[in-house]
Amino acid sequence: MSANTETPLLSVRGLNVYFGPFQALKNIGFDIPTGTTLGLVGESGSGKTTIGKVILGQVKAESGSVIYDGEDITNASRSRRRGLGRDIQVVFQDPYSSLNPTRTIGQTLSEPLMMAGVTSRTDIRRRIKELLDIVGMPADTADRYPFEFSGGQRQRVAVARAVIAKPRLVVCDEPVSALDLSVQAQVLNLLNDLQRELSVSFLFISHDLTVVRHVSHRTIVLYKGEIVEEGDGAQIQDAPQHAYTRTLLAAAPVPDPARQREKRQRWREMRQAQLNT
Repeated sequence: MSANTETPLLSVRGLNVYFGPFQALKNIGFDIPTGTTLGLVGESGSGKTTIGKVILGQVKAESGSVIYDGEDITNASRSRRRGLGRDIQVVFQDPYSSLNPTRTIGQTLSEPLMMAGVTSRTDIRRRIKELLDIVGMPADTADRYPFEFSGGQRQRVAVARAVIAKPRLVVCDEPVSALDLSVQAQVLNLLNDLQRELSVSFLFISHDLTVVRHVSHRTIVLYKGEIVEEGDGAQIQDAPQHAYTRTLLAAAPVPDPARQREKRQRWREMRQAQLNT
């Protein structure tokens, strides 16, 4: 994917986060220009989700800054965070727990619109219909409940909820990791389509480099809270420079069971070698 060179919509500078004596993030910095996707890749515990939580105001940074559209939101007040809720949204990992089972899809999708100041029932119904069509869901979806849909369909609804009020930035925290490979491709294509249509920016968090390559303009690899490699997604996957990046690539799943067994064994050997250094 070709990158946008405009002034960044989001800039993170010198971010350091501690949980007690443990330093979870070490001098993290990056930019996300408008209408582009930045991929954050690393294993569990690498710090990638913590970065998303700092941006969303759910975790406090010891030092550093988060600049959104020229405004320092690192220590934004609760009221300001509520105001930012229209501009900055999130898609969570689990499509089964991220939707309220007692509310229809229409009720779930109407909530961010009302928070954004849309009060006309006609406008709300029209916008819901438009979004459901864009994400490839049936017209009667709004009147149904989450339990009536598959995991992939629920994640499409979760994406629709995130973009329905036309945010400028969406944090996607492992949005396809709970889905089958074929369904993953559908959701990734949906994100690319929405970006082209709405010029929305994405922070795409994942443990899988091959997944990130399909959606990201640039990719950052995190290891123990530090950036160990960054660059164009295809470049990182085709010519990884850091040993940890090569380990992540070896761990990526493939459809062929025989090749998957070979990759799993190779990953174990590389991981052990990494732990021994």
